[in-house]
Amino acid sequence: MPKSEDDIDLDGVLNEIGQFGRFQIRQYGLMVIPIILNAFFTLSYVFTAGNLNYRCEVPGCDNGPNSVYHPEWLNNTVPFRHGIPAQCERFQPITNASLDNLLCDADDFDQKNIIECGSFIFEDDEVTIVNDFNITCPNNDWKLTLVGTINNVGQFVALPIAGYISDRFGRRLVLLLSVAGSAIFGVIRSFAASYEMFIALEFLDPLIGSTMYTTAFVLALELVGPKMRVTGNNIISCAFSFAEAGLGLLAMLLRNWRYLLRALYIPGIVSLPFLWMTTESVRWLLSKGQREKAFDVLKRAAKMNGKTLSPAAIDSFCPVSDNESRSEMLENNNFFNLLTNAFKNRRLILRVANCSFCWLTNVLVYFGLSLNSVTLAGDKYLNFILVSLVELPGFLIMQLILDRVGRRVTLCTTMILCGLFCFLSEFIPTGNHWLSLILFLVSKMAITMSFGTLYIYTVEIFPTNLRQSLLSVCSMFGRIGSMVAPQTPLLAKIWAPLPMVIFGSIGIASGLAILEFPETLNTQLPNTVEEAMNMNTDEGNKGRERLA
Repeated sequence: MPKSEDDIDLDGVLNEIGQFGRFQIRQYGLMVIPIILNAFFTLSYVFTAGNLNYRCEVPGCDNGPNSVYHPEWLNNTVPFRHGIPAQCERFQPITNASLDNLLCDADDFDQKNIIECGSFIFEDDEVTIVNDFNITCPNNDWKLTLVGTINNVGQFVALPIAGYISDRFGRRLVLLLSVAGSAIFGVIRSFAASYEMFIALEFLDPLIGSTMYTTAFVLALELVGPKMRVTGNNIISCAFSFAEAGLGLLAMLLRNWRYLLRALYIPGIVSLPFLWMTTESVRWLLSKGQREKAFDVLKRAAKMNGKTLSPAAIDSFCPVSDNESRSEMLENNNFFNLLTNAFKNRRLILRVANCSFCWLTNVLVYFGLSLNSVTLAGDKYLNFILVSLVELPGFLIMQLILDRVGRRVTLCTTMILCGLFCFLSEFIPTGNHWLSLILFLVSKMAITMSFGTLYIYTVEIFPTNLRQSLLSVCSMFGRIGSMVAPQTPLLAKIWAPLPMVIFGSIGIASGLAILEFPETLNTQLPNTVEEAMNMNTDEGNKGRERLA
């Protein structure tokens, strides 16, 4: 009879070949590529669909292409709102003379008679879909926020499908398809001739490429020993943060959305030959009964790391000679059978539901803070870069505490702190820009620590044969948060503090709900539903003692 997957202590084998040697470094070097691309692709709409500063063109006063945004006579011709020129309104001229003879004095305009306008003067030469497709005036703001929502609807639809394909056909195939498909649709989108074409491609891009991050994350982390998982997680998280900051820098340099998209997406096509060298997940190969291929991967890893596998490890991977028994094992591991049996476990269903709520909260607050950063006072590019880079100290703190205080306490504490800082930021007196920005940045650092912990935590609390699928299910519910996040700047028009109040409330609620999760510090990754549900029991603690 063939040995089951459970008979193989893969974490023990990873200890033998090296928990983070040259082989894992090579794999991480490759996986950093889709992580960077995902940051570019996921957040590009912040700038391609970003709103601009503009005002009405005043006939007889403005001088066509040579017009400036804030001439001396502007107060005489355009109403101001909170010190900013109204975007789509101007005063009605009262002179009977030709518009060419206007002096643009206050006497030339009836400041009690406000009219709408159809042509505009923009503050600078930046080009987004606002001026390219004439999506102007507040009544069209929904078209801009819809771009981010449509992007995340595509991710919401794709994630469970991609999770199934990944668990059924392998992580490597899904990674290649997601990078190639997303890159192609992104390049095509840069040539969009209308808003409708742009929004359709904005949906198709994540529909193909949304699983890029989760697949790369699983491929990288599954080959890392238990004691190096936090380090491995932080490498990926730091790469994403640097890529976010890089996106802000590219947007600052390339002020045309079409050029920006090409700069972001063409590298995805170029990266495909490198990603072809990616190693398939050993845990996935074992879950599919492909013991020989898994053993070949581990032999190559041991050789590259300068290690030797023990006879016991080699014996556990002995090829199965009984083809009939092997077929029977594969039949029993049928994905739908596994999924059906798994969801008969009430505790697992509750764990998935709690994890999904945690994902929704983290994604909503994380992306909500990122998107709202460009609405803060000051330079929007610098704000976006700062909000991205503030994640780095969060990862450093994670590195120092996560293997000491554990996953559950870290996740609970950071989410509650993020909620409290979001509330506090609304009590800052108006005009104190820097103090408000500091609290905003601290909130982003806290949710970053929470999000980074959540990724590694989700990998550790679900079994191998369903890990990618259940991670995708939780991530799918997280996408509800990212669908709502682009709309949060509109909430500020109802009540200015409303976005931060929402972020603070759900952050604290989710932080308390986390206490229902088991602690996974120094535990082996579970291979079965039973092992996953036995965490923090006497049986589950045996694995922790072996790794401590």
